[in-house]
Amino acid sequence: MQVVTRFAPSPTGRLHLGHALSAVLAHDAARTEDGHFLLRIEDIDGGRSRPEHEAAISDDLAWLGLAWDGFSRQSERTGLYDAALATLRAKGMVYPCFCTRAEIAAAASAPHGPVAAYPGTCRGIDASARMHEPHAWRLDMARALAATGTLHWHDAMVGRVAADPGSQGDVVVVRKDAGASYHLAATVDDAAQGVTDVVRGADLFEATHVHRILQALLGLPTPRYRHHALVVDMSGERLAKRRGSASLADLRAAGMNGAVLANDLRSGRLPAGFRLGNP
Repeated sequence: MQVVTRFAPSPTGRLHLGHALSAVLAHDAARTEDGHFLLRIEDIDGGRSRPEHEAAISDDLAWLGLAWDGFSRQSERTGLYDAALATLRAKGMVYPCFCTRAEIAAAASAPHGPVAAYPGTCRGIDASARMHEPHAWRLDMARALAATGTLHWHDAMVGRVAADPGSQGDVVVVRKDAGASYHLAATVDDAAQGVTDVVRGADLFEATHVHRILQALLGLPTPRYRHHALVVDMSGERLAKRRGSASLADLRAAGMNGAVLANDLRSGRLPAGFRLGNP
């Protein structure tokens, strides 16, 4: 089986060192096995995605010395997500949700105590007269778990993992404002693109529980996973676009050599002011 990996950033800001680490590790996992490394732009959030950020992603990867064997955009793959939703609907595994964020937040702060996940407000209601209203689609987790039974997946860092998607409740699989959620789009794309090994940050470890049950419901293969430690600053804060963390473009402007940086990341060495957090 030929190894296929991918780097799948969202074009909502500039890449930082954490992205660089994921890209280098995914790239090398394919190259060492004479496999394929794919670049997938996860741009289904049309309100936040920007073409200038997409162009910058290509520039940053080239600066690091990384080349890819295939390119795609999620915004051009919505038919696949529609088909996946149709399958889940036909199996009775999803339901429309009309709740606003404010309503969900109010439920989470109710006097009887916070809820860990969506409280199922719209589960079981007759929605036939409301389908013209904006709505998301949520996975009926209890029904899904009953259909799939016990599931597992393998992570290169921790070994065999028992999937626990139930702890995340009735997750959204199609957003009100987009043709899919991250969970559905990433799961469908990985299968459609033949991804065998998913290399990504430990912040997405919990998401894999949801991806595993979607794979089972949709009859899709399960890749091998490697969730690596995150790059953090010296105070232990994870890097994030929204926090204004130093970008790769900032490091390039400061005179850093991208190929040298990539080799340092391969060896676990980070620039001054950064370190690896706990896995």
